[in-house]
Formats: sequence, C-alpha cells, structure tokens
Amino acid sequence: MAKQQKPDFQRQLRRKYCQFCKEDTEYIDYKDVQLLRKYMTDRGKIKPRRVTGACTQHQHDIALAIKRARVMALVPYTVSVVSSRGGRNRG
Repeated sequence: MAKQQKPDFQRQLRRKYCQFCKEDTEYIDYKDVQLLRKYMTDRGKIKPRRVTGACTQHQHDIALAIKRARVMALVPYTVSVVSSRGGRNRG
C-alpha cells in the first residue's frame, strides 16, 4: 500500500517569537491602549499565548496590563455584540 501524502494546501507551522523579548521590553504599560488592543479579541477577551506568540512571562504581563486598563476604563470589559441574525429570544 502507498503512503498517504499530505495535501499541498496544509499550512507550514512556524514558531512564533515573543515580540517583547525581541525588543527587550522591560515594562508593558497599561496606558498603551493601541498595543493592548492587539492582544484582545474584538469582544474584549484576552487572546491566548498560542495566538499571540508571547512567552509565558510577557503573556502574564499583558494580561495584567489589560486588567489594569479595564479597571481604569481605558478598555472595555466586554463589547456588546450587534447581530442581524437574531438572538435566543427571536420569536
């Protein structure tokens, strides 16, 4: 029997490198909202490490900065979802 070949369209996995380690960042500022938005979903949740590519320590610092920014009302806790598809009580 012949071995099954992988499809050509399958994505090549690449190692993501921590942006903060590369730039030798010492402190992630909670007031830098533009930076924090890159590490949040459109609904306001914190993206996981496997998505962001940050190392463990910097992911912890990102989460802490986002939580501080939420308390200071610089970024929202959640974003209300507006959908034209209807919700649970559509009837």
